[in-house]
Amino acid sequence: MANRPTRTEWQTALAPLFKKYGALKHPLNYNNRYQLLTMVILSSRSTDVLINKLGPPLFKAFPSMKGLSKAKPEDLFPFIHGITNFNRKAQWLVSIAKMVGDDAHIPTSMEGLTGLPGIGRKSANVIIGESIRLDPKGGRTPEGVMVDLHVARVAPRLGIAKSGVPDKIEQELMDAIPQKNWHAAGMAMTFLGREVCRPKNPKCAECVVNGVCEYYANAVKGKPIK
Repeated sequence: MANRPTRTEWQTALAPLFKKYGALKHPLNYNNRYQLLTMVILSSRSTDVLINKLGPPLFKAFPSMKGLSKAKPEDLFPFIHGITNFNRKAQWLVSIAKMVGDDAHIPTSMEGLTGLPGIGRKSANVIIGESIRLDPKGGRTPEGVMVDLHVARVAPRLGIAKSGVPDKIEQELMDAIPQKNWHAAGMAMTFLGREVCRPKNPKCAECVVNGVCEYYANAVKGKPIK
């Protein structure tokens, strides 16, 4: 069996991907960590476009954790009733606001974030990574790689991951990519998945990393691909 590429080799191979997408911010339109956390929770199983539309009126009514902590879940319903699981998300957000109390006390670590209602590793990775983007001199470092449905498709196609399970895909990506690039890797792969590496009829000829992609290599050789 051939040896797996090293971190240095993957870093070199994925350089075009990082160049094209790695510096892009998350598609959610947030202005601070309170808005970021809130929108990440609301966006689960909903589109970023929808969450971006409801954000401004929601944050006008509840501009901070302190203001949100005084609300009841049903107070949020008029602002978020159009999204999936809105009642449970309202409960999570109000509970978080009461636990945190102030924007300055929003956790900055994986352990702290995943200890809050409604936040798993994927959401925590987004919040940590985008918090670094908001405050690059804040001393934070990525603690994982965001694995959404796009990354879960792109990483195995590239060959950088062999698993089909998000947690295992994340660990494989962490093993293959230097820690400083973990957030950029997740975001770059999700943008690639949105724009090029689609579930059906991927635009392989347009892909900036098709030269190192197992999926594309098999397609070129005429092998059946999933």
